[in-house]
Amino acid sequence: MMNEYDYMLLILGMCMVTFLPRWLPVFFLSNRQLPTWFEKWLELIPVALLSAILLPSLIITKNPMGINVFSKELLVAVPTFIIAFYSRSLAGTILGGMFLYWLTVSW
Repeated sequence: MMNEYDYMLLILGMCMVTFLPRWLPVFFLSNRQLPTWFEKWLELIPVALLSAILLPSLIITKNPMGINVFSKELLVAVPTFIIAFYSRSLAGTILGGMFLYWLTVSW
């Protein structure tokens, strides 16, 4: 059974695990000039992470395990991406994607 001290240690540990990976690069790299190629490479990381998170949920089916390129999620994601590309609006993209998903689910 965990007592209050154990919970406080757990919370402090979780804080450190969350804080340190964000703080260390800022602390060590804030006074240095990074090479241009490295800065360009760092700009690609958010897109790569988002793609790695979203793509499997869009094309992989659960039962039976397989790939479905005609899933309703993927069919909604493509026009939603087009909306995002042309509108550059987060709210418009979310509303457009939700509306398109509602249309596919209700038909």
